Amino acid sequence: MAEPKPLWPGEAPGAPRPPEGTETEGKGGRLSHIEQPQYFLYPAPEGKRTGQAVVIFPGGGYTILAMNHEGHDYAKWLNERGISAMVVKYRVSGNDELGYRFPVPYLDARRAIRMMRSMAGELGVKEVGVMGSSAGGHLASVCATRFGDTFEEETGDAIDKLDCRPDFAILIYPVIAMEGVGHSGSRRRLLGEEPTPEMVEKLSTEKQVTAQTPPCFLLSTFDDGVDCRNSLRFAEACKVAKVPVTLHLFEKGGHGYGMNVSGKGELAVWPELLDAWLKR
Repeated sequence: MAEPKPLWPGEAPGAPRPPEGTETEGKGGRLSHIEQPQYFLYPAPEGKRTGQAVVIFPGGGYTILAMNHEGHDYAKWLNERGISAMVVKYRVSGNDELGYRFPVPYLDARRAIRMMRSMAGELGVKEVGVMGSSAGGHLASVCATRFGDTFEEETGDAIDKLDCRPDFAILIYPVIAMEGVGHSGSRRRLLGEEPTPEMVEKLSTEKQVTAQTPPCFLLSTFDDGVDCRNSLRFAEACKVAKVPVTLHLFEKGGHGYGMNVSGKGELAVWPELLDAWLKR
């Protein structure tokens, strides 16, 4: 496994750093109450590099981060295909007192894209995409739609001056909507108990797709606990905006499987479908 490195110089913006020992780790590398946002870099092997890089946001309802099966496992799979990867430990918690509501996770996500872009020369990277699962898919979709936002909290250093628009987005059983078919737990953690209608609209990313949104790959199943209409509505918005979009919708598979698709029937082919899409 790659070694963690800090995303920000000094203290991360947007919320004070919690006391040492606050962060917890559960089974399967599930982290919560993140103390310091960090990244794990997986450079693609020299001589095999495609020129692509992917910044990965694990899921977990903006409460935990499923770092292994929705993070490090993806990075290793991408490396095997000559694609550099970065797994992001962005700030999430089930404790409101830590102050990790929006825009805190998004500040970390934007910084990670820019961090990868700052290393493009040494890694042979020409395109930087994002990949996220579940709530991490929502965060990736925010990156793909709200990249024009500005935040006073950002440092303004050389890295923060780089472009944070991703060149493509991979959304795996994503949360998209912040109302209706959306995931209430993710909304609660990101926006609080009583978000304003303006914030709900802003973070319902199917409503934020424009012609500048990059090409997207979406995956979901009909029996997903995060309603597959999240993916359908985002894909429809891409169609309207004439954004290239690929949507794979399977009958069965549930939620939270990552690439652990043994015994998942037809769904087992989804990594091959992503491989073909990335090569295109």
